[in-house]
Amino acid sequence: MLEGKAVIGETDMLKTMQQDALDLASKALDFFDVTEATEIAQFIKKEFDRVYGPGWQCIVGTDFGSFVTHCYGCFIHFCVGSLAILLFRGSTGQEGEGDDDHFPALKSIDV
Repeated sequence: MLEGKAVIGETDMLKTMQQDALDLASKALDFFDVTEATEIAQFIKKEFDRVYGPGWQCIVGTDFGSFVTHCYGCFIHFCVGSLAILLFRGSTGQEGEGDDDHFPALKSIDV
């Protein structure tokens, strides 16, 4: 269903991974209606987990904002018509370890 209509907004993925993401989006849109954003996201996420290992996250919709931390080389945001797809592999955030002052209110919470 993509028919060459995908527009990549931002990415740091290798071209082969980008193409895999676009191909999976096309396949998902063949299986699901564009209104089934959760099913499309689940399909793409599970396939990237299977092929590239676990930890992938996928957000699909027509209107959403995001601010995510991702592993280098594992981020793509593209649109197919009015449908936006954000696919990334989450970062552990270890680079900020030792800096616990971002959320001081959480220090007093016992879990």
